Amino acid sequence: MDQTVLGQSTSQNKVQNLNISDQERQILRKLAGEVSELASRPIEAEKRMLWTKHNDLESCRPLIFCDPENGWNEIIPEGTLLCQNDLMQNWEMLLRKEIFWATKMGDDRVTEPYFNIPYSYSESDWGMHHIQIGGANKGAYTWEAPLKDYATDLPLLKFPEITVDYKMIEDVRQLAETIFGDLLTVRVKGMWWWTLGLTWPLINLRGLENYMLDFYLFPNELHRLMGILRDGHMAKIDFLEVNNLLPDNTDMYVGSGGFGYTKQLPQPDFAGRVRAKDMWGFCESQETVSVDPELFAEFVLPYQTPILERFGLNCYGCCEGLDKRWEFIKHIPNLRRVSVSPWADEVKMAEQLGPQFIWSRKLHPAKLAMADMDKDSVRVELRTALKVATANNCIIELIMKDNNTLGNNPQNVIEWCRIAREEIEKL
Repeated sequence: MDQTVLGQSTSQNKVQNLNISDQERQILRKLAGEVSELASRPIEAEKRMLWTKHNDLESCRPLIFCDPENGWNEIIPEGTLLCQNDLMQNWEMLLRKEIFWATKMGDDRVTEPYFNIPYSYSESDWGMHHIQIGGANKGAYTWEAPLKDYATDLPLLKFPEITVDYKMIEDVRQLAETIFGDLLTVRVKGMWWWTLGLTWPLINLRGLENYMLDFYLFPNELHRLMGILRDGHMAKIDFLEVNNLLPDNTDMYVGSGGFGYTKQLPQPDFAGRVRAKDMWGFCESQETVSVDPELFAEFVLPYQTPILERFGLNCYGCCEGLDKRWEFIKHIPNLRRVSVSPWADEVKMAEQLGPQFIWSRKLHPAKLAMADMDKDSVRVELRTALKVATANNCIIELIMKDNNTLGNNPQNVIEWCRIAREEIEKL
């Protein structure tokens, strides 16, 4: 998942070159000024209000969010960026995305008057790490999993540790302040994870084929491994809470689609220090998509649940179909946003979620991958989804993400959002 929302870029884990030329300063100030002006439009307050009602399960129209992910490279090619310094180029890209979202995309994403500086940190591994094989130019890859023998390797595992570079964070923050602090509010704010779902680090350590066999050959050892992963993630949350490093993510991208605006967070006793219970949490388990629901309920969900119990509201699921797992997932505490992927039975999901949860419908990204997008096919998919969901009084959001390409035609995302709006207006 490519988090391309302004200020939610990946953490800066290397020393940054903070030298900026006068020309780069002018470029960034011009772009920041445009974002500031766009953020002040009345429509941004309206969208913020809609997301709040939506997340609080109040009646409002279906909402749209489109993040082209890797398609951004075709909307704003790297060769068109004017800044030369790597960090300044990253900031330029973030600001240009904001402007495209606000002026061309046509979805319901809110343009905020902030510029978020993500944390600069390093994080150790679990005492061992996988070796990737292949993957050049974002191609396919496999990996050599390090946890080969439970008897000898399980005792070698240890919890990852985070080392925060506070000086770098402050240096970057001060630089951002000097460039456009009078135009946008500069904040140190970023996410420390995308998912807390456990099964991604699990297969990196154990390997997908071994993992599938472990259910039957080494069930006790697999339970022990899941317990270690659970406790390591809990320790990470503890560390971030104690050191006041958790962000208020109610104005940020949450889960696998949508934004966190809500009146229900932070908690009533919030006193300025963010705790997990003041935030949205998120788990998924795409790696177990082919696993029997009962095995999922025995070997995955019980280890995710204690993590999710710590959060005020929760999102669950990404690309995996959840219709066959719903009888187990529905018991997750504080569950609010549920992913309905292109590989789920959307009718069953609509019947199961009703108006009690957010029906976060992910539309198929492959439809946008051709230079000449089949608009009729896009319209049919959107119309069918809306018909199914409205028939069950669902709280609807339409999400376009996971794009690897737009067929080198940026107009595809604009047209997708336009068609989605038109179909919503027909309801």
